[in-house]
Amino acid sequence: MAKRKVGVWLIGAWGGVATTVVVGLSALRKGLTDTTGLVSALPPFSGLDLVGFDELVVGGHEIRETTYSAEAHVLLEKSHVFNATALSAIGPQLARFDKHIRPGTLVNVGPMIDSLAGPAAAKTRKESAAQAVARLAKDITEFKSREKLDRVIVVNVSSTEPPPPDEIRTWNWAEVQRSLQGKAASPLPASTLYAIAAIQSGCPFVNFTPSVGSDLPGLYEYALKQQVVHVGRDGKTGETLMKAVLAPMFAARNLKVMSWVGHNIFGNLDGKVLEDPVNKANKVKSKDHLLTEILGYKPQSLVSIEYIESMGDWKTAWDHIHFQGFLGTPMVLQFIWQGCDSLLAAPLVIDLIRLTERESRRGSAGVMSHLSSFFKSPMGCDEPAFAYQFQQLLQWAQTVAKE
Repeated sequence: MAKRKVGVWLIGAWGGVATTVVVGLSALRKGLTDTTGLVSALPPFSGLDLVGFDELVVGGHEIRETTYSAEAHVLLEKSHVFNATALSAIGPQLARFDKHIRPGTLVNVGPMIDSLAGPAAAKTRKESAAQAVARLAKDITEFKSREKLDRVIVVNVSSTEPPPPDEIRTWNWAEVQRSLQGKAASPLPASTLYAIAAIQSGCPFVNFTPSVGSDLPGLYEYALKQQVVHVGRDGKTGETLMKAVLAPMFAARNLKVMSWVGHNIFGNLDGKVLEDPVNKANKVKSKDHLLTEILGYKPQSLVSIEYIESMGDWKTAWDHIHFQGFLGTPMVLQFIWQGCDSLLAAPLVIDLIRLTERESRRGSAGVMSHLSSFFKSPMGCDEPAFAYQFQQLLQWAQTVAKE
């Protein structure tokens, strides 16, 4: 079988999640780690001819100025998540991927994210939304051409941006175009500009963040027009994954959840961005809607997210569930989830790259609803229970395996 060559274009390319994805891919290529944590490595997906780890070439957009090696060593020294010997062995590969990183856009990212910009990205501050889309799309298409890639998968793993204005949530593609072409500044957020650039370039788009990205009527329309697949939003890695598993249990046993409180602390760059209450509102909304959808009623709930710098990339979530049992008896379930934020997210991003590439290779277009189990706010799926969502993925795998 001829070897493929597939591009991975990461938005937020030198961030913690992206760096861990690139370190993970490089380690997998050299056989320095196994596939623990990768859903796509499970037996049901073995016959799908998924893209190999050594067939992937990484590039991306980033507003900061650093390197993969520098960011990996920050994670190593502050959060103890990597092996120093392995980092040394993959250093040359990381440096090769660094050469493909280009300045991202600062259009409508909000003041918190804007404050992180390095000199190269800062030079783009005066560009319009339309100019940003044209530049971002050019970067992607040049990457594909220069590296002689079969296709490019664009994945947004950047920090959470502020919520967009409500007006854009109903726009069709013609209205999106008018906003980009008009004289007034477009309110479209950066994540949507990246999505437009990807779809314009004929590239699948995956939104692993709570930012709106392609989750707008106009972008659904444009993706179908361009015959491009897309999916999102907000990777489901920890506390919300537990909610998606536990809440159906309470519903199935007819136990009334009276309140569900979750308190989250972590200290990475994403946590720092979420110190801004505007950015935090987008994340909290993504984490909190699940319970009502699963239970069929709204218990009292509270989700808090706090930046604790000393935690580094490690995240702790404490959840307190107060529920009512038989004869009105109140009972309590508590759990603590502790994990490394980037190490929880990175294998899922790799899975989404491989599964998205496979669906794109089938010639599909539109929202990939069968990937809903990976997201807190999945596009194209109204069923929030994790078990149901995972069955959708398995059914898709069975269908593809028979083709």
